[in-house]
Amino acid sequence: MQQLVGIAIVLGCVFGGFMIGGGAMHAIWEPVELLIIAGAALGALVLGNPRHVLGEMLVQFRQIIMMRKRDSEFQRQLLLLMYELLQTAAGGLKALDAHVEAPRQSPMFQRYPLILEQPKLLAFIVDNFRLMAMGKINGHELEGVLEQELEAIHDELCQPSKSLHKIAEAMPGFGILAAVLGIVMAMNTVGDGASAAEISEKVAAAMVGTFIGIFFCYGVLDPISNMMKQLVSEEVSTLECVKVVLVTHVSGKPALLAIDAGRRLVQLNIKPSFAKLEGWINALENREEVDATPQRRAGDRPRAKQA
Repeated sequence: MQQLVGIAIVLGCVFGGFMIGGGAMHAIWEPVELLIIAGAALGALVLGNPRHVLGEMLVQFRQIIMMRKRDSEFQRQLLLLMYELLQTAAGGLKALDAHVEAPRQSPMFQRYPLILEQPKLLAFIVDNFRLMAMGKINGHELEGVLEQELEAIHDELCQPSKSLHKIAEAMPGFGILAAVLGIVMAMNTVGDGASAAEISEKVAAAMVGTFIGIFFCYGVLDPISNMMKQLVSEEVSTLECVKVVLVTHVSGKPALLAIDAGRRLVQLNIKPSFAKLEGWINALENREEVDATPQRRAGDRPRAKQA
């Protein structure tokens, strides 16, 4: 919703102010200028970035369009999933194999659909639980490994926003390029005996290219680049939360304390209090006890018959 309000403000103030000042929208509709500028920008973007960066840019742009936020429900599912995994690991890390080897088929992971929708987060969780299950690793070693991994992830995820920001900075130059080509075409008409009115119309059309370049730089691409950067910060912050939980657990702390350590890295506007976290965990444990009670009763009947 906030993005839509921002778009409405930009378009309303720029084009509304232009029309209030006596301008006509058809005067700034120049498809040729738009084709030159947009084509040059797209070509430069494809030329200057590998395929995986372009793919990640499309993924982040889709997330911005869908406007999905990592709200309190997302944080609840993440913390409870980590708690269940730690409780399962307390009975032996081998007990995790059924869950981390095929997380999408695991009943535990299926209880947390918002986590399953995040492939990078899901891979980070299961990979590091596999690492813990493969051999003995202390807290300092695990923290060093995860720090290096998070740094590499952050650099890779930031590349699309950096590339888009560079293209945004180049847009005024592309606008000038289109304007110069328009002036060249306008000057060519002088030799053909064009009237002053025709020449001025072509010059005005050429100047529209400068406007398009500046508008796309500061009104479109630069804000999108900034939103991508904030999106990456949220994603890396979530991975940091998982890292702290794992490191605290490996250091020998109880599961509740490890989950609380991760809770402290959640963004302030959606960070749950410790009392709320404890309430979530109590509700989870009560639900598991209720689910286990019929199974225990069913298991008691055969023993009664044998007696």
